Amino acid sequence: MSERPLPPPVELPVAEHTGHGRLSTQLVRFVLTGGLSAVVDFGLLNLLMLAGLGHTPAKALSFVAGTTTAYLINRRWTFRAEPSRRRFAAVVVLYAATFAVQVGLFSLLYAGLPALGLGEAAVRVVAFVVAQGVATALNFVVQRAVIFRLR
Repeated sequence: MSERPLPPPVELPVAEHTGHGRLSTQLVRFVLTGGLSAVVDFGLLNLLMLAGLGHTPAKALSFVAGTTTAYLINRRWTFRAEPSRRRFAAVVVLYAATFAVQVGLFSLLYAGLPALGLGEAAVRVVAFVVAQGVATALNFVVQRAVIFRLR
């Protein structure tokens, strides 16, 4: 029995906006998408740390899962954009930068916050929320101003 190769995946078309879309609509969708992606990120972070993985590699892996979720939803729903090689390359550069910001800031806070008398669970939550907030703000500004204007 010979195996036939699988056909390439088919993606449903997106009605790409030639305009930029309303800021308020995009911001609400970005926040909702970010909330879901943060649940993926934080949930995986906790699972990996409970499994014994150190905080930095756990955060690195959870970041990848969360940002992949965010990119796919934001591209199709928030910014309503078709796939684009230029856009994807720009997203890779942006996510590399936000990876460094988020994982670096999380690690610094995770190491420094215990000096304030916070317990491990509180340190994890505060470090996650601050790092996530900074990365989210950076992501929205760059995606709206640059990435989803690329074709």
